[in-house]
Amino acid sequence: MVTAACQLSAYAQSGPGIFDGQTDVGRVKHAGSAVYNAALQQYNIKGSGTNIWANHDEFHFVWKKMKGDFLLRTNAAFIGKGVEQHRKWGWMVRTSLDTASAHVNAVEHGDGLTSLQYRRTTGATTEEIKSKITGADVIQLERHGNTYTMSVARKGNTFVSEEIKDVDLGDDVYVGLFVCSHNPDVTEEAVFNNVRVVVPADKTMNGYQKYIGSAIEILDVATQNSRIIYQTPKSLQAPNWTNDNKSLIYNKEGLLYKYDLKTNTPAVLNTGAVNQNNNDHVLSFDGKMLAISSSTTGSNGSIGWVVPVTGGEPRRMNEVGPSYMHGWSPDGKYLVFTGQRNNEFDIYRIPSKGGEEVRMTTAPGLDDGPEYTPDGKYIYFNSVRSGLMQIWRMKPDGSEQTQITHDDFNNWFPHISPDGKWIVFITFLKDEVAAGDHPFYKHVYLRMLPIEGGSEPKVVAYLYGGQGTINTPSWAPDSKHLAFVSNSQLLFPTFPIEK
Repeated sequence: MVTAACQLSAYAQSGPGIFDGQTDVGRVKHAGSAVYNAALQQYNIKGSGTNIWANHDEFHFVWKKMKGDFLLRTNAAFIGKGVEQHRKWGWMVRTSLDTASAHVNAVEHGDGLTSLQYRRTTGATTEEIKSKITGADVIQLERHGNTYTMSVARKGNTFVSEEIKDVDLGDDVYVGLFVCSHNPDVTEEAVFNNVRVVVPADKTMNGYQKYIGSAIEILDVATQNSRIIYQTPKSLQAPNWTNDNKSLIYNKEGLLYKYDLKTNTPAVLNTGAVNQNNNDHVLSFDGKMLAISSSTTGSNGSIGWVVPVTGGEPRRMNEVGPSYMHGWSPDGKYLVFTGQRNNEFDIYRIPSKGGEEVRMTTAPGLDDGPEYTPDGKYIYFNSVRSGLMQIWRMKPDGSEQTQITHDDFNNWFPHISPDGKWIVFITFLKDEVAAGDHPFYKHVYLRMLPIEGGSEPKVVAYLYGGQGTINTPSWAPDSKHLAFVSNSQLLFPTFPIEK
């Protein structure tokens, strides 16, 4: 039998993109290959091999050495019709590069069969758990101790999961993407987008006191492919796209930053003495003013402020707090915000030039995230009043409060596209997060609805994030792209990293 060490020496090449290496596992007839397109952050992988099954494997593997818990995710598809129905692509976790190594893989076959496959020990017979979903093109494989969870979806749908426990591959493993042609005389090719290797936060971590790394991503809504444009080991939150299409405004450690999209560099946005800013900030529709939320000495929690988008000394909006600014009216005359008064969180409106605040919601429970539509006809918000957190809307005077989403998730922060056609929001899982909370470091979706309704929400991004991912209106001016924040303890030199 070829040992892992010999095989690695004979076949390993430097790894493309975020990976350490690539290898033909087993005695393949035709060498495989992998190419990384840095502009698209996309991988094209070619592989041959008889099969990944029984007591040994043959395939092409693009891998990274890792320890501990992790989460792997990608969108992928074969190129061309192919030859064999059981050609394969997917994620794999492997003890070694030996052909008979113990492993766990989450795999999509050429005929659509999607399954969680595993070999418990070296040379053992491969076992399989078939997914209820066929034809999946989004695959996630997560390790927590010796438990492996495969979550799969047809693009646009939510995940369906399968799990296997007590598979001990050792702490130090090879993780990566693979392609197998299921025919030794054939080479097949697959293309992989949204390739993410995430090291999650410790489950006991309080995300409000201790942080893991952050990445700003830009999502193409039509293709659902996203690109990481910036990383930091610190917590950055809530990218807000300026309407001149030149910058993103986000917060980090109490300060606001303006990220230049052309040069990929951030600079502090001057907010004077107001320097304990949180992730609730919103640009006026004309792009000239910025409403921010900040705790300052002597205030009862967060207070709303207004400052020119070019920076300066902010003007205070609220006499009392906590107050979290979320939306401008299209004519610039009003701001809507979430305020806690008498132990209740409700939606309030206040004149942008200053004046008395007006309470707009009175239902018991948390109301949050108010935002005007571009035509000014409605204010969308999220409310827990019906049990789970759901998306609602009301007229600008607070009348006709109507529930928009009616599903089994917790939905937060509706943002309306600049063309007024779409609503995007972040979705938390109810078995992971309480209805009235939107914490850091969870499995979340970004989902989208046509504003006229008539269809179910469609997933446009699958990610590890939560608090700070999309608290602010993150649409690009073209209504075709979104900015958001994802999280991981692992940063990659392939992408720009904060110095």
